[in-house]
Amino acid sequence: MNKTDRLLAILLELQRKDILRAEDLAAIFETSVRTIYRDIQALSESGVPIVGAPGIGYSLMEGYFLPPLSFTAEEAVALLIGTDFVEQKFDTDYGIKAQTSRRKIEAILPESVRREVSRVRTTIRLLAVGEGANHSEKTCLETLRFAVLEKRKVQFGYSKRMPEADGNRQSVRVVAPYGLVLLRGSWVLIGQCELRQQLRHFRLSRMDKLIVLEDRFQLPVDFHLQDYKQTDDRHVTVRILARSDIADKVKEANNFYMEAIEERTDGLHILFRVRQPEELLQWVLGWGADMVVLEPESLRERIRTEVEKMLKCY
Repeated sequence: MNKTDRLLAILLELQRKDILRAEDLAAIFETSVRTIYRDIQALSESGVPIVGAPGIGYSLMEGYFLPPLSFTAEEAVALLIGTDFVEQKFDTDYGIKAQTSRRKIEAILPESVRREVSRVRTTIRLLAVGEGANHSEKTCLETLRFAVLEKRKVQFGYSKRMPEADGNRQSVRVVAPYGLVLLRGSWVLIGQCELRQQLRHFRLSRMDKLIVLEDRFQLPVDFHLQDYKQTDDRHVTVRILARSDIADKVKEANNFYMEAIEERTDGLHILFRVRQPEELLQWVLGWGADMVVLEPESLRERIRTEVEKMLKCY
């Protein structure tokens, strides 16, 4: 990045955030702190009202804004595709905001750039997958966004993927919602569950009868959504052998629990890590005789039982 580009980028960073240290800016732009000091001085001498000092941090004087920016065709395409994504994956309120943002961006583009953007966008399209589940998620998303921002607990019915020991998959949860994550195309709520007394994950597509409660909560001081990583509790190993002629299909399926794939003379050897073997039951059955469980024996027995039940239906 040349100096002119870096000065503009520093100005944009200062406009985005309340205060930034020289060390922060140096890390962002991969340069030395001394260079940042010189850049700040150059901006100040050019008339930009920067407040602060070395060792403390820098900020823009309140009320200062950059004049309207111009976009290249590639930058405009990136922004417009972003509005398409928000419209598809977020709730109705954000979908409407995405539409108005798109119109504003298109309105300020020069005619030559607008034509190039239109040409590029005709070659790229985002397709929403699973409209039924997506609609269910969108129904919950706006309510949960409000609850997260207002720090209010929520209550909802939840359908677990795997049943409890008594065979029941349904439960009612009261949760302090900490944040929302888009995971592999599906929205997930992260929050403290009162039933389990733990931080848990809940797929929005499995929720129903969602309501916001009057009860409020305090976000733990040590919880930061951007730094949060789920505890890996998948301690059970499953090994499966698949026929070589479906190797491409298995790789394309990209099962969440898949850890490693190795092609051998007898077929495709696949390693999974799961919480309990039954998490792979339906997936394995879906491949029919093209796939054989090597271990654990408990899953092999479970599959034999399911196949016997299926035979009785026919």
